[in-house]
Amino acid sequence: MKVRTRFAPSPTGNVHIGNMRAAIYNWLFARHMGGEFLLRVEDTDIERSTPEAIKALLDAMDWFGLDIDGEPLYQTTRQQAHLEAAEMLLAKGLAYKEDKGGTGQGECVIFKMPGTDSSFVDGIKGEMTKKAENMQDFVIVRSNGTPVFHLANVLDDIEQGITHVIRGDDHVENTFRHIALYKALGADVPNFAHLPMIVNAQGKPYSKRDGDAFVGDFRDKGFLGDALFNYLALLGWSPGDDREVMTRKEMIEAFTLERCQSSAAQVDLRKLTWMNGEYMLKLSREEFDAIAFQALETAGIDAEPEYAEKVFGLVRERVKTVADIVPMVGYFFTEDFEYDEKAVRKKLQKDGVVEVLNQVKEIFQSLEVFNEATTDKALHDFVETSGLGFGAVMAPVRIAVSGIQSGPDLFPLLAVLGRSRTIERIDRTIDQFLQ
Repeated sequence: MKVRTRFAPSPTGNVHIGNMRAAIYNWLFARHMGGEFLLRVEDTDIERSTPEAIKALLDAMDWFGLDIDGEPLYQTTRQQAHLEAAEMLLAKGLAYKEDKGGTGQGECVIFKMPGTDSSFVDGIKGEMTKKAENMQDFVIVRSNGTPVFHLANVLDDIEQGITHVIRGDDHVENTFRHIALYKALGADVPNFAHLPMIVNAQGKPYSKRDGDAFVGDFRDKGFLGDALFNYLALLGWSPGDDREVMTRKEMIEAFTLERCQSSAAQVDLRKLTWMNGEYMLKLSREEFDAIAFQALETAGIDAEPEYAEKVFGLVRERVKTVADIVPMVGYFFTEDFEYDEKAVRKKLQKDGVVEVLNQVKEIFQSLEVFNEATTDKALHDFVETSGLGFGAVMAPVRIAVSGIQSGPDLFPLLAVLGRSRTIERIDRTIDQFLQ
């Protein structure tokens, strides 16, 4: 039997990370088993399943690198087959019509549950059983003649030859209904596996109220698709060892449903940020620079390429997300940068600082060559001969040339800025804060 999984979202605009985790697990399982991963777009909600919503879904899958086998199946193209199946169930006495609720708006088609206990072996949760008296008949075609999710979902899984249905555990109750439908339609029942919910720190379903919850949010905040893929894969699954940063090949080789946890998985944005930083470090110099140039362009910063590449080299190891880049390098590209008020108050506006900066300026002016090595030696010599503490010299210099008291190593920073720009910034700082 060739394994076939599917991702069957209802596109409504924003794509939740919980839905994409389900897609990732289906993709990993299919690739691990040498099977196929299919896409079905359940677009029957005409008002919400707009072309823009469908594009957002496809863009999210492309960003994650979730390639599909074959063409997507759009559920709206299958409505006639759904209605014909409902008629067949009516003809066999396995469904009946009823003006449900006595609204007078027309008759629904109701599927008749078989009246027996139901059970299945969940690939993650194990044996699942439900008593007959706890399973009620349910609508499969609305009074307006449109098929309900239950019927359409099952029929389309049959049409696509789906062997394994891997979805969120909010569908467990639906699965008992769906098993009855498969049997009534004379089809083989696929294997089911229900993923634990993604929750917040309070154990409640993770939503926009908890922070970024949609794929587009994370992309806009500067996360990489590969990093978020890796993080979501581990949000409810383990490779069986302590590996965390994994390649696609490694995840495919290690993925099994048996290693998926059955309890809820809690989102930890700090861990995601750390993982994204690891992926940023794995980028080639060319890849990182391309991303950084795009970030500058988006921010409206026009940068000379050779100079910008030197700047990027200073901050690369400190960048956790793409969104970090502009705040980290902005002061390299403008003389109108802002000063950190707290840093100015604590490190600049102190007795003796103006004398220190003036002496540093004279030292820099006297250097035959201004580079990382010469500025390093000159300031260390000054610290030793002056008897001043290292921080009493370096902190004011850093704030004077960058406006902040943290960042890349000071001496490479000075070398990239160059002598002229460094001295001009020291002068401006003295004029602005120390006169």
